[in-house]
Amino acid sequence: MNPVRIALIGAGLIGREHAALIAADPRTDLVGIADLAPGARDLAASLGTALHEDYVAMLDAVAPDAAIVALPNALHVDAGLACVARRIPVLVEKPIADRVPDAMRLVHAGEGAGVPILVGHHRRHAPDIQAAHQAIHRGDLGPLVAVSGHCVVRKHERYFDADWRRRPGGGPLLINAIHDVDCLRHLCGEIEAVQAFGSRAARGFEVEDTVAVALAFANGALGTFLLTDAAPSPWFWETASEQALYFPGEPADAYLIAGRHASLAVPSLSLWTHDRDGDWRDPLVRRRLRAARASCYAAQLGNLVNVVRGQAQPVVSGREGALTLAATLAIATAIAEKRTVRVAELLA
Repeated sequence: MNPVRIALIGAGLIGREHAALIAADPRTDLVGIADLAPGARDLAASLGTALHEDYVAMLDAVAPDAAIVALPNALHVDAGLACVARRIPVLVEKPIADRVPDAMRLVHAGEGAGVPILVGHHRRHAPDIQAAHQAIHRGDLGPLVAVSGHCVVRKHERYFDADWRRRPGGGPLLINAIHDVDCLRHLCGEIEAVQAFGSRAARGFEVEDTVAVALAFANGALGTFLLTDAAPSPWFWETASEQALYFPGEPADAYLIAGRHASLAVPSLSLWTHDRDGDWRDPLVRRRLRAARASCYAAQLGNLVNVVRGQAQPVVSGREGALTLAATLAIATAIAEKRTVRVAELLA
């Protein structure tokens, strides 16, 4: 088959990673980059592709088979709508939008036009997440009862030179934890309600650096989630899974999922059971689920290729991305309003 012709909208940190992945994949061809950033011209020149200042003009001039949107969060919806209007399948980086109504506007546009929208929650493409999902949904753990998730990492100080990372919307909740919320939804079912506390004590910025969350799932399971970007640890999926693009891995676990029959640690995929009738006096037995080693980022690009070719459905659809956004913003609302928040309130 001919390579899938992809246009890239946004050449920032993650946009550059998308460009490198496209350049390395023989199934894809980077046919244009749209960005005004100073380094965008050098990037386009290094990859032998054209640079455009306006993404709408680029889409019209290039007529790509697909597009990837890697702009700042508030610009995702307009760029996505421009792709949908031209019937161009589009992968939108997370979050799909910065507000749920805007996310649903893009979702409805895509569904109404029959244009696939994918969302860049790359972890769902990872072998460990896929193996855990299969084990849970075939009943290896039995009915779920409890979940614990962690995202504990210390970011370098220069990371905060970008002013927007110090302000509401730029904290670790929407930058990092939205991925964990997506994984917890995918593995454990819909999140029904949340309670949460946020703290700015570590850095004193306008935005939180630490968050503690209590989760109620629709299936009756309860959970907790601990988030901070101010403390070093391996309890962070990117580090623990060794899938990180920018820093070394360290084998550990980010999620502990407990069921009536067994409990599972992710990404190590350690499955714990009792060796007889499940009595707590019986010895525990551990076995490891098997999962191939493969790049979730390359698999995400492969999903876009297969969607364009009509060979697959999006692993993370626009609607899934909107539901994850709603659950994440419910946590932000619970912190701000100091109350229990039902996710349905954000979707109403």
